[in-house]
Amino acid sequence: MQWTRRSFLAAPAALALDGGAPVRKTPLRARHFGPLYYDESEWTFLKEVWQTRSPFRFWNFENQLPDKVATLEREFAQKMGVKYALAVNSGTSALEAALAALEVGPGDEVVVPAWTWHSCFQAVVRHGALPVCAEIDESFNLNPARVEAAISPRTKVMMIVHLQGNPADMDRLLPIARKHGLKVLEDVSQAVGASYKGKRLGSMGHIAAASLQVNKTISAGEGGMVYTNDPRLFERAVRFHDVGALRRVHEDWLGKGSLESVPGSNFRMNEFTGAVLLSQVRKLDRIVEDIRAVARRVYQGIADLPGLKTRLLPDPAGELGVGVYLDLGSKEARDLFLKAMRAENVPASPPSGSVVLPVQPYAEKKLTLHPEWPTFRVGRGPEIRYGASSCPRTLDVLGRFGGVLLDPKFSEADTRDIVTAIRKVYPQVAGRTSG
Repeated sequence: MQWTRRSFLAAPAALALDGGAPVRKTPLRARHFGPLYYDESEWTFLKEVWQTRSPFRFWNFENQLPDKVATLEREFAQKMGVKYALAVNSGTSALEAALAALEVGPGDEVVVPAWTWHSCFQAVVRHGALPVCAEIDESFNLNPARVEAAISPRTKVMMIVHLQGNPADMDRLLPIARKHGLKVLEDVSQAVGASYKGKRLGSMGHIAAASLQVNKTISAGEGGMVYTNDPRLFERAVRFHDVGALRRVHEDWLGKGSLESVPGSNFRMNEFTGAVLLSQVRKLDRIVEDIRAVARRVYQGIADLPGLKTRLLPDPAGELGVGVYLDLGSKEARDLFLKAMRAENVPASPPSGSVVLPVQPYAEKKLTLHPEWPTFRVGRGPEIRYGASSCPRTLDVLGRFGGVLLDPKFSEADTRDIVTAIRKVYPQVAGRTSG
């Protein structure tokens, strides 16, 4: 349908919430991106691993070097515009390896967004360092105007997390990090394939971590990546992820190792996971193009709604478009909008995929793995306080926004239904709650 001012000014249709006919007969549901694109290529690579009986990435009984994970690393690095990439078994492992590469430890502080996934906070604690939560803004990412309040002389790293497919404002955040001499760790888990002003996310900081879990752009169910342009950081991450070892495939990539072995962990990716992800990374551009096309149709369909305020997009062209979020002005109006949209069989939700870290019980109670753990015992650890009072602006933003998650396979009819539902619900909800 071509929207015109005349069609908008026509008498509004009764909301399904009030007994009117819903926009759709059945609920619309967004699905996980990566598995939607599974085809014979994933199956072919999996069979090659099975047929050669080579599930371990570093050797097999035929004295040959398996190649699925190694090829994945090379192609992922090229895709992201960096020199090195390390495949690991999860996004959480990627964060821990990246922090180990940056030599984060007891007494250090790491700035993290107040709204992000548990792993961002917990990985810092696992290194004995102190997570300091900074407020978000209407992009749902770190607020450049507020982030300096979280920085102290002990701050070592700024963790910039690009949430729900939306790049953070790198033009404002990176200069702040440079001003304070901070290392930048980009967490790209929810935005693999997105970019900022022509540069892939993860290529602008010192090191990046990404999750390839089932909710992410490409997926093998689990998996992660650490990537960087710095050979020293790469070698430290490699050694940490593999009990201190530097094996031939990575030594050849570096030219030569320069560091001593250090105690590490076992975060290695296996060849079955690598097989699926190798196929997936070759489809990344198509997935990104598809989801952006879906989002573009929705944005264009609602652009002329009077008073409409959407999520802040620091680089609209670089956003993935995993969801379209609207500022309803208050939690009351937002909750009514969500309820009304669901009645139209176009499910809407608050910002999702993350948690408000300072209100998590383990944060408020400052829990650690052991009573003598250094995180909250050294530096500013004893004095730091979390809880709702530490992030009022974050709670306000998350309370006002609601939107529709998108699916790269949504048809034009699906997106018309989303547009129709928003155009039907938004003006009436806004009218009910404006006075």
